[in-house]
Amino acid sequence: MYTVSLIRAETYELNELRSRLEYLLEPLGGMRSIVKQGDRVLLKPNLLTGSRPTKECITRPEIVYCVAQLVQEAGGKPFLGDSPAFGSARGVAQANGYLPLCQELDLPIVEFKGQRYATENENFQHLRLSKEAMDADVVINLPKVKSHMQLTMTLGVKNLFGCVPGKMKAWWHMEAGKDAARFGEMIVATAKAIAPNLTIIDGIIGHEGNGPSGGEPKKLGILGASCDVFALDRAMIALLNVDPLTVPTLAAQFKQGYCTELSEIEFPYCKPADLQVSDWKLPDALMPIDFGLPRVLRSTFKNFYIRWIKEPMKTYSKN
Repeated sequence: MYTVSLIRAETYELNELRSRLEYLLEPLGGMRSIVKQGDRVLLKPNLLTGSRPTKECITRPEIVYCVAQLVQEAGGKPFLGDSPAFGSARGVAQANGYLPLCQELDLPIVEFKGQRYATENENFQHLRLSKEAMDADVVINLPKVKSHMQLTMTLGVKNLFGCVPGKMKAWWHMEAGKDAARFGEMIVATAKAIAPNLTIIDGIIGHEGNGPSGGEPKKLGILGASCDVFALDRAMIALLNVDPLTVPTLAAQFKQGYCTELSEIEFPYCKPADLQVSDWKLPDALMPIDFGLPRVLRSTFKNFYIRWIKEPMKTYSKN
């Protein structure tokens, strides 16, 4: 059985948020069961963009701040990292008000660098992933609840696509983007390779409609956590009353046998039905996953890919 902790949480006020996060993590053994003395701990929020700071497009800095505090108190050494779609991790963090809280905790912000790693997926036998994520002792995944105009929803599994650095994201949008099922499988393979030790999803205020950045804030009043990112996504998609087969990452995790049924999950607090959201807005229409780039740009990214393929590959298993 998987364990997914779901609770009500109404505010980002730091004292109250800290209390709710501690309560959220109790059924999972608390932060001290996940982080040990001296562990290097990657905090991986959703740092999509700095251009819409009032639209709840990213994981709120207050979430990162409180989680970083808990990691430090458990003896860990947290650092923040991401590979945003637009701009640098530090630039997006600064635009969204992260820097004062990061400076208070002496929380480093790192830019991801890529390296090739072998995977367990037969269709994606290697992936170029963040070396910082793969080398961390602990990965804490901190996604935001959002609708997505290409993938219907973005939750915990999709947030780990941010561990694919730089231009490689654009390559995958072209290489796998003509087939939503294949693109979803690639993201699931990425999540499996990163293997986050803990995922905490920010659903206090979500982002609905034409996400990941063009929608609007939606007050949900929810926090969720699990040591299994696939189980948490399964619970959240039920809570939001979205058909999982319309979400390529959920369809791919079902195909690979990762937490297909709610009956596989133990809910120590609230069940999805207790927190049901009946009016969550999905995108008005879905857009193609591939960017439709001109031939010259396709050729450029192909050359990058060929060069990367010739690099030595590191065989690695987080488990």
